[in-house]
Amino acid sequence: MKGFKNVVYMSVALGMLIYSLPQLQLREVGSLPMIFSSIWIAMALLVIASHLHQILGVDEEKRRELKRINRMKKWQLEQLVQGRRKMLQFRK
Repeated sequence: MKGFKNVVYMSVALGMLIYSLPQLQLREVGSLPMIFSSIWIAMALLVIASHLHQILGVDEEKRRELKRINRMKKWQLEQLVQGRRKMLQFRK
């Protein structure tokens, strides 16, 4: 389901880009419409690239590694808390 949503959003962004390209003014260098058009195209390409990145799962390995690190940190915190509980029981 998550991949389908990315495909739909990327298709919408690509469709908007294709529809708007003939109407954007890219002829007059340095004019405000040309600057706006360039920024708009760049933002649309960033949106498309981010969804393509998610679809391809480029950082799936990184996500697994971060999950492993978070599990280790949680385990270490549990060990620390259990160790302090034992120390508190000793003091009584």
